[in-house]
Amino acid sequence: MDILCVKGGRPLEGSITISGAKNSAVALIPAAILADTACVIENLPEINDVHVYVDILRELGAHVELQQQTLYIDPTGIVPHPLPSGKVKKLRASYYLMGALLGRFGEAVIGLPGGCDLGPRPIDQHIKGFEALGASVQTKDGALYLQAPKLKGSKIYFDVVSVGATINTMLAAARAEGTTIIENAAKEPEIIDVATFLTSMGAVIKGAGTDLIRIRGTSRLQGCRHSIIPDRIEAGTFMIAAAATRGNVILDNVIPRHLEGISAKLREMGVEVVEADDAIQVIGKPRYRAIDLRTAPYPGFATDLQQPMTALLVHAEGTSMVTDNIYTSRFRHVDELVRLGAQIRVEGRTAIIGEVHRLEGSSVRASDLRAGAALVIAALTAEGVTEISGVEYIDRGYAKLEEKLRSLGAEIWREKKSKFE
Repeated sequence: MDILCVKGGRPLEGSITISGAKNSAVALIPAAILADTACVIENLPEINDVHVYVDILRELGAHVELQQQTLYIDPTGIVPHPLPSGKVKKLRASYYLMGALLGRFGEAVIGLPGGCDLGPRPIDQHIKGFEALGASVQTKDGALYLQAPKLKGSKIYFDVVSVGATINTMLAAARAEGTTIIENAAKEPEIIDVATFLTSMGAVIKGAGTDLIRIRGTSRLQGCRHSIIPDRIEAGTFMIAAAATRGNVILDNVIPRHLEGISAKLREMGVEVVEADDAIQVIGKPRYRAIDLRTAPYPGFATDLQQPMTALLVHAEGTSMVTDNIYTSRFRHVDELVRLGAQIRVEGRTAIIGEVHRLEGSSVRASDLRAGAALVIAALTAEGVTEISGVEYIDRGYAKLEEKLRSLGAEIWREKKSKFE
């Protein structure tokens, strides 16, 4: 198995270019199924989830070509074969195949999604959206069976704000008859990105980015060319890493407005954050103040940045409190940070973080994607070498992580290690 080795103690300095958004890419790729002609998606992040989706589309019969950051998808040969298991189990976002195949063909058989284990993440709101459009949904042998002779627009109110359910309902509604109204919709930038893609195909969508979205469906959608927005979570991760190492880093290809939540909290700690039109500079300081933060749906503080932020807060003076209101099991990285010397205890949904004078390298394991990012950040600040296993999680969501960190001066490399060692 692969492990990441990090020798800490070096401030990150220089500039990097942020990749396209993972959370957009995993929705836009299945959205291409809805088109009657070929689509081209640009600025794709070079991550494992993209490669898994390419394999799934080929399995369905699509002609797909992937060249670096550009993906060509011709969906005309797709047949809605059942996908009860296999590759759909490798990524959480495989559930977007439900909305895409249901919208295009009126049927789908998709295995329940995999991905990072962050505790219960029910898809009941997805099902609520599909049923409101006229689909029947049954669960059998670990797969969802969806069928709709005809999808018809409807008014849908989500009981909880859900990015996945909002996008999935948008996908199905784009080829439904009539108008669909989604109330209590998610507002994330990735929602707007998907809406822009569908609009370029020929759908009529209004209100994306607000809590009320209107979709006027159409029987035909045409292929288009689309460039993915920058990844705000990758950008936020590097902002935190720059602050943690007391570095000075410029992030190019960002949308500062998408990063207001993390920028505000870093400034509250005492980090200097300078914004330009499409770039952000983060300048670390010798001392940081403890803060309290709570995760919340966009535009609140992103749950995907909670774990990396925890790795930074161990260096703040005083006691910080981090509350995650989104996922129940997003503190599994805490035990691994403690192995490095952090003083953290978890009470319910809150992590209480005490100040430490230094972290020391050790062997730790990533339990999910963002936990892996947190461990990398902690390792960059620790004395000696830290070995991080569970690298497959990190590869799911960060494009060329080691290469980018090395370009900023980090000592980080990958090694092969027997699972019996």
